[in-house]
Amino acid sequence: MSATDAPTARSVLLVDDDERFRSRLALAFRERGYDVREAASAEEALDLARAESPEYAVVDLRMPGHGGLEAVRRLKQIDLSTNVVVLTGYGSIATALEAVRLGATHYLTKPAEIDELLAAFERSTLSPLEDPPAPDAVLSLARAEWEHISRVLTECGGNISQAARLLGLHRRSLQRKLAKFPVVR
Repeated sequence: MSATDAPTARSVLLVDDDERFRSRLALAFRERGYDVREAASAEEALDLARAESPEYAVVDLRMPGHGGLEAVRRLKQIDLSTNVVVLTGYGSIATALEAVRLGATHYLTKPAEIDELLAAFERSTLSPLEDPPAPDAVLSLARAEWEHISRVLTECGGNISQAARLLGLHRRSLQRKLAKFPVVR
């Protein structure tokens, strides 16, 4: 078998302004045999995609400059076959629907693990009549509650009192819940 006959690694483009998170994901994808390219902004991602369109893309929703939804739209304009998964720490049904309308195949909330991303990419290859594989693990109830509280607190700009009012909790109860970081799984 010559070098030109060797199978090429699947390519993934990671678009996230959080360098630590992006680097961790890049390492996990590389360990699984992917050719990884990283971008800290939508503009940088689009330049990389124009040079060489990726098979897969993981796009953060909120970034400075053009946001993730605009990146999804433009990545799909560059290559319709790019499988895009949108990641965000600010999940909502409206943005999930908009991401899918623009061409994303799946929408996950942060912190997403590599196995969740790979499962999202795999689900996009199933025919509409096939059932997706059963998950190996799900978020614990404590973790889901903690993530919801964190999201509300972020949307309130870190204002504990405002977040507590929105969540229907006493401010001190909310502080106690935030102090307990639940085990991931």
